[in-house]
Amino acid sequence: MLAQPTRKDKMVLIAGGPFWMGTDDPGIPPDGEGPRRLVHVDSFYMDIQEVTNQQFQSFVNATGYITEAEKFGDSFVFEGILSDSVKNQITQAVAAAPWWLPVKGANWKSPNGPDSNITDILDHPVLQVSWADAVAFCSWANGRLPTEAEWEYACRGGLEDRLYPWGNKLNPKGQHYANLWQGDFPNHNSAEDGYIRTSPVKSFPANAFGLYDMAGNAWEWTADWWTVHHTTERQRNPTGPPSGTDKVKKGGSYMCHKSYCYRYRCAARSQNTPDSAASNLGFRCVSEGKT
Repeated sequence: MLAQPTRKDKMVLIAGGPFWMGTDDPGIPPDGEGPRRLVHVDSFYMDIQEVTNQQFQSFVNATGYITEAEKFGDSFVFEGILSDSVKNQITQAVAAAPWWLPVKGANWKSPNGPDSNITDILDHPVLQVSWADAVAFCSWANGRLPTEAEWEYACRGGLEDRLYPWGNKLNPKGQHYANLWQGDFPNHNSAEDGYIRTSPVKSFPANAFGLYDMAGNAWEWTADWWTVHHTTERQRNPTGPPSGTDKVKKGGSYMCHKSYCYRYRCAARSQNTPDSAASNLGFRCVSEGKT
């Protein structure tokens, strides 16, 4: 198995090949979504789902690992899911995004603040994990984080120049294909897709490669350092710049709405400092060979 026996997820072989990475019609131009460029990735195995609370719990139980958010003593939580009692104790926020609040005691075991827990959401994606936390889990599971190119190749599922892992329509035939925000962000989530927060992994249809939640639910860390400048020359297995200050995350989350965070497209991308953790950020692992 890829991981310890308690990890029940599967991986699928993503057969390598060339694909068009990025887009010449960016949804959010400052994010460096373009230019559209030809990239070749070799074959790899990928988790079919985001790493769950139960899987991360098995890792912690086996290793005694302590996450960065636990060491720091606080982490960021979306204001809309905080209890009033916790919210009333907070005096600061993120200026550019006032709905993000630093909450004492928020970590992977209490992702929505100190009065929350994971008891009833063990099959949801683990949250409040930093880039280093994700790397540590994947290493323990005999894997690694995907490169941005691998992640985007997998997201596209063999489709060319499509917005989403399943095509160009957000809700084909009225069906929801991802856990996203419906309604008025950040004030009201109408939860037309059935979920206000995260959803159990595999709640929505898989893409053609058999991968679930490549759009929405939780953001996913990748291995690459962040840059908005990309070469148009054909590349093979690109790994991003050699250094940087932020790491690339892909896929968007349950908080994404077109009016604010139109980042649940395969070409979309965003970034966080590697020590960041938040109530909408998780990961999945890849492997060179199935072990």
